[in-house]
Amino acid sequence: MTGFAAMSRETDGQKVSLSVKSVNHRFLDVVVKAPSVVSSLETRIKAIAQQMLTRGRVEVSLGVDFTVMPAREVVLDESLLERISAALESARSRGLVTGGLTASDVLRIPQALDIRARAQEASALPEGLAALVEDVAAEAFEALVVMRQTEGTFLAADLETRLGTIGALVDEIERLARDGQQQLEQRLRERLAQLAPDVAGDPAAVAQEIVRFVARSDVDEEVVRLRGHFEHWRALSAGPEPCGRKLDFLVQEMNREVNTLGSKAEGARATELVIAAKSELERIREQVQNVE
Repeated sequence: MTGFAAMSRETDGQKVSLSVKSVNHRFLDVVVKAPSVVSSLETRIKAIAQQMLTRGRVEVSLGVDFTVMPAREVVLDESLLERISAALESARSRGLVTGGLTASDVLRIPQALDIRARAQEASALPEGLAALVEDVAAEAFEALVVMRQTEGTFLAADLETRLGTIGALVDEIERLARDGQQQLEQRLRERLAQLAPDVAGDPAAVAQEIVRFVARSDVDEEVVRLRGHFEHWRALSAGPEPCGRKLDFLVQEMNREVNTLGSKAEGARATELVIAAKSELERIREQVQNVE
């Protein structure tokens, strides 16, 4: 199912911005894009996603800004300065240069002075940042779920309408199948009645064979199973648990029963109805791939 949400929060000089986007996918696939300072939290973000979602390709973009500059340290390369001083002293003794090495001279020497974040703070996750990221991620996923639920409401209404259409088609196929059975039995009896007495056979045995032959086109089992699938579908749709994969399986079972109906029901009209039912089932199959 599709959806989008974005959240941001700032506290103690740390600002976290997170956006999450989901598109249709048969399974849950979470991709997190985050700066290196919080790369260790990628597993935790995926765990939060797995707690709230079961399907969809989910892309998470995480940004971290520090509104308060972190503590820094000044590092002077003393060994480099010692070598420079020795070289200058040698040059001074030969009259090549005059004067001593001043602070302004040191500042102009490349790589002699380095200003950087403290080593322990540069390597470790800043205090409180992990909790902040998790809170923002949870809020963003909650907003995403709300948006997906809204889409799901419309999707459920569409699927229910199509299911009702199939139910009506099955009712009509059942009626036609029963009429077809009666007509088939009548035709068989009329033809047998036209046979000569010496080849007509035992009436009881013939009647039994007629019943057995007509029973091959009986659709009661398929219709009962289909209606059972309809009820199961509605129970799953109304339940609180994710049901997309179960509905996908039910569509396959419905399609199997409709195929059997098509092989049993006779007449052009019954064939048309079976084709219409299969067409609706195909539309449902495509839509159900998007169901959580």
